[in-house]
Amino acid sequence: MSGKRQSEKKAASVTHVEYTVLECLKNEVDLTDIHRVLAVDKVSKERFDKGATNILKLIQNMMDRRTHKLPKDHVDYKEKGE
Repeated sequence: MSGKRQSEKKAASVTHVEYTVLECLKNEVDLTDIHRVLAVDKVSKERFDKGATNILKLIQNMMDRRTHKLPKDHVDYKEKGE
């Protein structure tokens, strides 16, 4: 993972691992190759952009639903309902 995040500790819970995997997918997966294959004209580029945006929103939603279960010293920890 990139160095901009706090230095990760051991897995504190399954939810902690899920959050970290989702964060990695969101921040570090490069879609350039699949974009090159799937987005070959104006219409397919618009479809790709919309589909990729939808998936990014899903990933962010999944991350947001886990922040209250992160270790309390995690940089993204939030109390439930915040």
